[in-house]
This record gives sequence, C-alpha cells and structure tokens, in this order.
Amino acid sequence: MNRSDSSPPWGSHPVDASITVAMLSDSCDRAGLRSQVLETRLAPLVPLSRVSGRARTAQFVPDSDVDPERPYDDAIDFIDSTSPGELICIATDDSNASAFWGELFSAAARGRKAVGMLTDGNIRDSDKIEALGFSVFSRGRRPIDFRGRMKLASHQSAVVIGGVEICPGDLVAADDDGVVVIPQAHESEIIALARERASGESTVLDELLAGSTLRAVWTKHGIL
Repeated sequence: MNRSDSSPPWGSHPVDASITVAMLSDSCDRAGLRSQVLETRLAPLVPLSRVSGRARTAQFVPDSDVDPERPYDDAIDFIDSTSPGELICIATDDSNASAFWGELFSAAARGRKAVGMLTDGNIRDSDKIEALGFSVFSRGRRPIDFRGRMKLASHQSAVVIGGVEICPGDLVAADDDGVVVIPQAHESEIIALARERASGESTVLDELLAGSTLRAVWTKHGIL
C-alpha cells in the first residue's frame, strides 16, 4: 500500500501508526525476544509500504505432479477462506522455481479484506498488484506460473520464513526496514513497550533538533 493512500498506514490491527518495525524490534529485544526479525529482507513492491496484521500461514513445496483439471484447488480454498485483517504469510523455503502470487490472487485477497501478503518466494504481475493498492513483500519477481512446479502443502500451521517461526494469529509487521513477528503470548507487552518507545523517540528527536547532544539525550532518556 502506498503511503499516500487514504487507508491507515498499518491497516486494521493493534499497532499504532507512529510505531515502526524498528521500534517493534527494539521492544522485542527489551522483552528478551531477540530473534523475531526475519533474517532475509523481503522487499515491498511499493517503496515505503507498511503493513501489519494477523498471520495466515501457508507452506508451498516443489511439485511437478499436477491435476490438469484442478491445478489451483488448494490455493483457491486457502485464499477464499481468508478473514479480514489477516496478513497472508507464505513460506517456500526461499524457492526461485516460480511465482505463485499475482494480480488475481491479490484481488481475491483484497476482496476478502486481507491487509497484505509476504513471502520468501516470488511474485508476478507487479504493476497490476501495485495498481490494486494491495501490500506485498517478497524475495523477488518472476513471471513463471507455479502450476506443475509447486503446490500448497499445508496451511494454518507454523511456518518458518527468514529463520523466524510464524504461527497462525501472530502479529506480523513489515515496512522498508524489514519484517518482525510478535508471538501472541507477548503481544500486549511488546505493543506497550513500542508505544513507550515511540513517545520517547519523539521527545528525543525534538531535543536533538533543538541542539541537544547525543550524549545529553542518551543520559537523560536512555534512547537512541
């Protein structure tokens, strides 16, 4: 989603608009969760995009055996059962075999009121997805259809993307800096810490712009 869009910059979720992925990462560190940011940078289709939502997970695996009459059945059922506010998280084990996500899947997910999609695989129809205003983060782009190359192996179970486990319902946030996963059991704590961080950074920024030194604001606020 382009930041010029009139929709809220993070979608519909508990994360305030003032909170960035970097702030959420710092808050995870404070809570002792030091491995919640994906090791792989998934690039937003539209620069400066921001998205956050409840994880809806799927695992794609290589597969050359395809039913010519029903090649997309599992993927169709997965997308059609998406709920409002969900962020679709698709693991492929960094596959470059094909692109399973394009314009029509994006349109269907947007129609179901999903907030976006992220994957360690590829996408296609980039310009058309951008025109839809649907937020997508991916490892790359490739025009090749996934039929006869990959299949949906499981859904709504834990997946690993970028070295981080994502469980259905986890809060996932992504922006230009990266992707952070907040387990449901720690969500309230992390969001509270992130709000505190956002408020503190705003104060520190004002003081720095007014001429305070880094040493002075660090000593006073403990924030950099």
